[in-house]
Amino acid sequence: MIRTQQLTMVSLGPGDPELITLKALKALKDCDAIGVPTKSSDGSFDRSLTYRIVRSLMKSEGFERPIFPVYTPMRFREEDWQAQVETLYGAMEEYGRVCFVTLGDSGIYSTVYYLLDRIAEQRPEVYAGCEVIPGVTSFSQASARARKPLCVGESQLRIVPLLDKEVPTTTVYMRPKIGMETNTIPEEGAMVTFEDLGFAGERIIEGKIPTVRRYMTLLIDFFKKDPHAV
Repeated sequence: MIRTQQLTMVSLGPGDPELITLKALKALKDCDAIGVPTKSSDGSFDRSLTYRIVRSLMKSEGFERPIFPVYTPMRFREEDWQAQVETLYGAMEEYGRVCFVTLGDSGIYSTVYYLLDRIAEQRPEVYAGCEVIPGVTSFSQASARARKPLCVGESQLRIVPLLDKEVPTTTVYMRPKIGMETNTIPEEGAMVTFEDLGFAGERIIEGKIPTVRRYMTLLIDFFKKDPHAV
């Protein structure tokens, strides 16, 4: 029997199992096995919050899936990321449809894109079929708990890593007016335009459109990756 092999990167949210999205929960229920990161070299989950979230979801939602450890020592070394993708390759061979879970949102300081960069280069057919499912961020949860907005009206939001060096920046441009010209918006990295994202008629356009056509328009200038940086 030939197994259908697929990899899905699933964001679990900031820690509360009830803050997982319906799409993420469905992916966990539909897969054949779940990869859970662990910092323990013996593959145990004694210190893994991620594992506790997954087990809690299985219990509350009434499903079971094999769980396999993905050793994630957080040393930001090439050999560690390669070992992780090798674990995922092996799991897909054994199980078929595999989910790899991450805390928070996969787009915010997550291991996911270190792995996807390597998968795209090594196994383009796996990368082409891979889905990334977003999640609730810790600062979204913090805003809700404090009952204070992250941005409202004409304010803006900045995410500032507490580092002692200059770092590249991703800039999100939102709330444009229909008919607005975009020539004044700087383009420093890899700009992508999103129209009606998540709705019927969704369009994702590489580059910057000259004129805003839809109310639900988002422009993101993704930072340029340094191939030698972590």
